[in-house]
Amino acid sequence: MPTAVLFVTLTVAACEDTGGSTASSELTPAQQACLRDVANTTNNSQVVVLSSAFSEAGTQVTVGVGEDRAPWNCIAYSDGATAGIEFLGDEGAL
Repeated sequence: MPTAVLFVTLTVAACEDTGGSTASSELTPAQQACLRDVANTTNNSQVVVLSSAFSEAGTQVTVGVGEDRAPWNCIAYSDGATAGIEFLGDEGAL
């Protein structure tokens, strides 16, 4: 899947899962909010968007953290708030 690189406060690679095969060169506000809050939660600024799925109720974003891109879940809302930030991998492997 193509990956676009965007340099903001964090160095971020974005891959958008919108049902198509093209990657966006810009992050959505939901993706930005999840990257920000997952980076804060994990105390690791090396974060990437692995996938995202838009819904009017909230956008589900899977964020990869660190060199190994450990998967984290995040739900972003239209007001910029996030919720449901949790590690999706095997904690025994940490």
